[in-house]
Formats: sequence, structure tokens, C-alpha cells
Amino acid sequence: MTANDAAGPTLLPAAAMAGRNDPADRILATAYDLFTRRGIRGVGVNELINSSGVSKATFYRHFPSKDALVLAVLELRDQVWTVDLIVAEARRRGNTAEDQLLAVFDVFGDWFLRKDFEACTFINVLLEMGPGHPLGKASIGYLSGIRGHIQALAEEAGLNRPQEFARSWHILMKGSIISATEGDFLASKRAHQMARWLIEHHRNL
Repeated sequence: MTANDAAGPTLLPAAAMAGRNDPADRILATAYDLFTRRGIRGVGVNELINSSGVSKATFYRHFPSKDALVLAVLELRDQVWTVDLIVAEARRRGNTAEDQLLAVFDVFGDWFLRKDFEACTFINVLLEMGPGHPLGKASIGYLSGIRGHIQALAEEAGLNRPQEFARSWHILMKGSIISATEGDFLASKRAHQMARWLIEHHRNL
């Protein structure tokens, strides 16, 4: 996904909702945009209904609660961000598993410079709702899934202690996102350098 993939003012890439324009899809696309920009508590059901152009009955027929809609947004975010942007693009850019790991931060570097850079929804929801809330727990699950992708690459690269490696690597990923949100758009380059050290460390354990 590139900076030009977003359709109009929405944060969703155009391909994510191509051919999907039924009421449930409109609600989901609207919610994705509003929740990402303003958080969960900052957006009410009435605004979601009005912005989606659906009736209240239609809204609740597809999403029986606001939390159910948030869970659907998190699932979509995982596909759009984790799978389509981070994992697929990193694999496309690297010829080896090690190259693909390092390419994660190259992808981040492009992402951090986009005008629609929106940080990590999973981190945002976790911090907003807390780890004990069902939405916080769902976010923890998706973050764990990201580590799973990293661990798989570490195993392909033949690194020692791949699960431990994935946790350390994920700290670099999350830290660079927060730093970019603060305004440090070189965060990906700093993380890339530390990532090389981490790979070397896990080769020599």
C-alpha cells in the first residue's frame, strides 16, 4: 500500500473496500475512519449512523453493539495494516527472511512520511480501553499476531530463540511508531540500525 492508495479523505486504502458498498460496508468504512482519527470513546453511535447514511435499525441489524463494530474495525485493520501493508510489503521488498525483517522498517519509513499516518490502532485502542476491556484484549491478540509474523520470519532466517527475538523486535516496531507520532520521522532509520544489532545478537546466542 502506498501513499496514493487512500481514497479521498478516508484512511482506508481504496482496494480494501473495492466493490463493497452495502450498508454494513459503509458503516465499517465510516467507523474505521472515525475511530482511527478520534478514538473509540470520542465517537458515538448516532454520529456513526448519520455519517454512514443508514437507519438505526440497519445499523443494529449489522452491528448489535458499538463494541461489535469496533471488533470488526480491528479485524479490518489487521488485514489492511498487518497483512497487506507490513507483512506483504516487507516480503516483497526482501529476497531473504533477514532482508524481509529489516524491510519492515523501510516500510515504516514510507508510512511515517504519509500525510495520513495514523499510528497503530491496536496500541491506541489498548491504551484507551485498557487490557482488561474486551476491546483491549482483542487488541492484545492482534499485537500478538504481529509478533507471530515476525517469529515466522526469524525462524526462516535461522535465528536463535525466535520467540524471544520477536518480542524484542516488536518493541522496536512499537517504539518507532510512538516516536514517529511524536514527530521523529527518522525513527524508522534508528530502529533499522538497532534491528541489525538484534539480528546479529540472535545469530550468536
